[in-house]
Amino acid sequence: MPHAIRIHETGGPEVMRFEAVEVAPPAEGQVQVRHTAIGLNFIDVYDRSGLYPQKEYPAGLGREAAGVITALGKKVRGFKVGDRIAYVGPPGAYAELRNVPATLPVKIPAGVSDEQAAVLMLKGGTACYLLRHTYRVKRGDVIVVHAAAGGVGSLLAQWGRKLGATVIGVVGSAEKVAPAKKNGCKHVLVRGRDDVPAEVKKLTKGVGAHVVYDGVGKDTFFESLDCLRRRGTLATFGNASGPVAPFAPAELAKRGSLFVTRPTMMDYTATRADLEAVARETFAAAKKKWIRAQINQRYKLEDAAQAHRDLESRKTTGATVIVPA
Repeated sequence: MPHAIRIHETGGPEVMRFEAVEVAPPAEGQVQVRHTAIGLNFIDVYDRSGLYPQKEYPAGLGREAAGVITALGKKVRGFKVGDRIAYVGPPGAYAELRNVPATLPVKIPAGVSDEQAAVLMLKGGTACYLLRHTYRVKRGDVIVVHAAAGGVGSLLAQWGRKLGATVIGVVGSAEKVAPAKKNGCKHVLVRGRDDVPAEVKKLTKGVGAHVVYDGVGKDTFFESLDCLRRRGTLATFGNASGPVAPFAPAELAKRGSLFVTRPTMMDYTATRADLEAVARETFAAAKKKWIRAQINQRYKLEDAAQAHRDLESRKTTGATVIVPA
């Protein structure tokens, strides 16, 4: 019988259980996937903790994975048994075997490994929509990337540099400066050591950045606003430190008529055409070697709780893969 990680209540990593589960044949419009690699993301922590409540319990965790199609439900078109696929979907990817709607997967092109695909679907797709759609980065732009040694941050830095931007990375410790520079950051600042807004203004001759990509949330929100130039854009796309508190729009006016957006992958891949476009652009960047997820940690599926502990304590760098047995 296949196994999966499930939670019966919200809480810390201790609520995660490695359990045998029954997986029925795929229903109409579904494909059955044997996972080969599963991506670890901070959104998994939100699902586990209850920040993003699930509909019922016990519930699964994990939103992105790669694998091989083992069975097709009725009326599924465009896929066949044996296809290598990757997807982002509702929680439940921490599993050896799973049924998912056939609207979710995309085929993995030759030249992209299952592990790369598993971590590029959400993290790479996020970097894609942020850089190419939320704020379309162009040559000569100055961009600030928080958590520049992390999963999404490392891809934003790599891709941003290839687009011709000057990338200023922000990291949480001195140990992460070297990885961030390797990812493509021209300058790297350390929160807690450097006055980030002041240093950004100094590096830009007092003008500020065109855009800040901030997945940290509450702890860095106003700091990010203070890094921007007049009419600059803040894309606050994550809540690693907690959700941003309500703020007065006048805060944007007094800093130079700033723009703030709270984008999500769901809205940028809302249609099948949108999904395929983001996946195509992301995998193309990977094949051109513009981006590569640095997979620095691998955990067995039964050790997923430890993966969560390490992620939350900022012990991980780059991307992390959970590997089914």
